Amino acid sequence: MERKNINFGAGPTKLPLEVLKEIEKNLINYEGTGISVMEMSHRSVDYMKINQSAMNDLRELMGVPSNYKILFMLGGGTGGFSSSCLNLMGRTGTADYLVTGAWSEKAAKEATHFGKVNLVLPKVDKYTGIPPQDTWNLDPNASFVYYCDNETADGVEFDFIPETNGVPLVCDMSSNFLSRPIDVSKFGIIFAAQKNVVPAGMTVVIVREDLMGHPMKITPSILDYNIVDNNNSIYNTPPTFIVHVMSLIFKWIKRNGGIEGMGKTQSIKSKLLYEIVDNSNGFYSCPIDKKDRSRMNVCFRIGSAAGDEELEKEFLELCESNHLVQLHGHRLVGGVRASIYNAITIAETQALANLMISFLERKKK
Repeated sequence: MERKNINFGAGPTKLPLEVLKEIEKNLINYEGTGISVMEMSHRSVDYMKINQSAMNDLRELMGVPSNYKILFMLGGGTGGFSSSCLNLMGRTGTADYLVTGAWSEKAAKEATHFGKVNLVLPKVDKYTGIPPQDTWNLDPNASFVYYCDNETADGVEFDFIPETNGVPLVCDMSSNFLSRPIDVSKFGIIFAAQKNVVPAGMTVVIVREDLMGHPMKITPSILDYNIVDNNNSIYNTPPTFIVHVMSLIFKWIKRNGGIEGMGKTQSIKSKLLYEIVDNSNGFYSCPIDKKDRSRMNVCFRIGSAAGDEELEKEFLELCESNHLVQLHGHRLVGGVRASIYNAITIAETQALANLMISFLERKKK
């Protein structure tokens, strides 16, 4: 059965229709095993094939070096806030945090439970961009430098990898993971939850092996990277079905041009929407510095820079009636947010662009 709605939600978010159909086909009887993956023992031969295939495909897609481990963990992005601290912060007891939006702000707050947090950037009321690196206040004694590559709530995205002068770099890539090529060797830890590659319930962690094995004494076993790795990510029962879905998404990405293909499509989609915003003579507005605008979460206001709530409500209702759903801005930010993750097609993005143009033309008459 085909679906009418186009899901622009920030997460959980749209999955590729091709993958959903594959899941549907094998849901009751997975590849002739007679049972569903949801019923499968996590220590069975069939599940271990799924688990290993997912790890192998991810390593191939990203070009993950041999001295990096791939872990499948629980806890979402919020769990990643804690696990990165628990595994690394004991090195010096302090860490640097680049706070550029709501999620890195939450990560920094979580880190205060485990050691001293140095806020590299000055505090601001609203997040609209990323200050130049020569203005950053980095601590050479930090255990690590932390940043969020793409802020889903605010629509801010890094277009570069920060230089940390040898201090391990920890990155939350939850909302732009596998959306463009990156050099994994520049990072100490990368983690990603939901969004582009997996439904809610699984966090992918890529960690340089020399950073493992020295967790804080309070670290729970399920958050200890070394324990998780030594048990091939099945120290405890993983969400087997979610790993299965993730494995299918990795294969879908490989069939559709790999990460390079995803990156090219993302550029086309985001350009479609931002050009309408920028050419609307102020009817649509985006507060984010152009160089730091997210390719994944296009955030904008309608009617004025501060937003006309009645106009925005009317627009969102129009979207719903045209089967374009989950476009409300984050509750802390407001406005409109179009999350155009990998599974959103160019044609689906064009449908939103067309509606934005028609709404503008109608209101400007």
